[in-house]
Amino acid sequence: MPESDDKRQKDEFDTPWKEILRLYFKDFLAFFLPEAHDGIDWSRGYEFLDKELARITREAEIGDRRMDELVKVWQSDGIERWVLIHAEVQGDRKPTFSPDMYTYQYRAYDLKRLPVAGLAILADDESGWRPSEFSYTLWGTRLTYQFVVVKLLDYPEAELERSSNPFAVVTLAHRQAKKTRNQTEDRYQAKWRLIRGLYQGGFGRQQVIDLFRFIDWVLHLPKEADERLRGQIVAFEENQKMPYISSIERIGEEKGEKKGEANILTRQIQRRFGDLPAWASEKIAQAEPPSLEEWSLRILDASTLDGVFAEQR
Repeated sequence: MPESDDKRQKDEFDTPWKEILRLYFKDFLAFFLPEAHDGIDWSRGYEFLDKELARITREAEIGDRRMDELVKVWQSDGIERWVLIHAEVQGDRKPTFSPDMYTYQYRAYDLKRLPVAGLAILADDESGWRPSEFSYTLWGTRLTYQFVVVKLLDYPEAELERSSNPFAVVTLAHRQAKKTRNQTEDRYQAKWRLIRGLYQGGFGRQQVIDLFRFIDWVLHLPKEADERLRGQIVAFEENQKMPYISSIERIGEEKGEKKGEANILTRQIQRRFGDLPAWASEKIAQAEPPSLEEWSLRILDASTLDGVFAEQR
């Protein structure tokens, strides 16, 4: 894989995870936290608490936590509850992970004094790293906070392939993306197996399209290999008489998406910092959608234009 794939890594995982989680939140809990799924009255719906999450992340001053979600649900007995989700999709060991989870927990609880369920999704390759508790004692005072931790490594591949839950596909795709980095042909074959499996897994048309988008995003291929795969997809769809995903349609959607995001970002920057210098306009024009989205999020906190485009370490 070219070096550009490594540059994509942060957006490669954060953005598609956030998108698929919001599209299939009920399936997400059924797969990763079935106890919560079974205790929720789904007829009342659920609500992503974006304003409340922004408030607690801003006050916590922990930094960029793009893969956090705070969701309002109702128990089967009609009582309102909140679910705090953090997916550590980059796979980096973080010494402050447990205290950070606790900080979010108590700040979320303090907003309405409602019980908050904490769930952490760990996608790293270290089987021994499983932070699930923050505690301390001092002169007779004792504090213990425990949260649910899910490790993607723990799911047997054979079980994932048999599952009809969309997040089995998400988990497989994420693991293959990490496993095949810098191995173009292995990634190509893994990506094709996952895409072909979508048609055979009993998913509906929209699910196939949404899961394809996730797979396509995290298992990024060089241009030549990507074009070869597009041809294979079209031939397969014609043979199966399942025109769910067409390369031409996808290319058009991506171009339209990129243009729209670039226009929105330009207007946001102009409103915050004034006219764009030529170097910033060029950078936006050449960027891919994941970078455009990240820069749009940075506008909320950046104090200068340079801060919006600064490289993340």
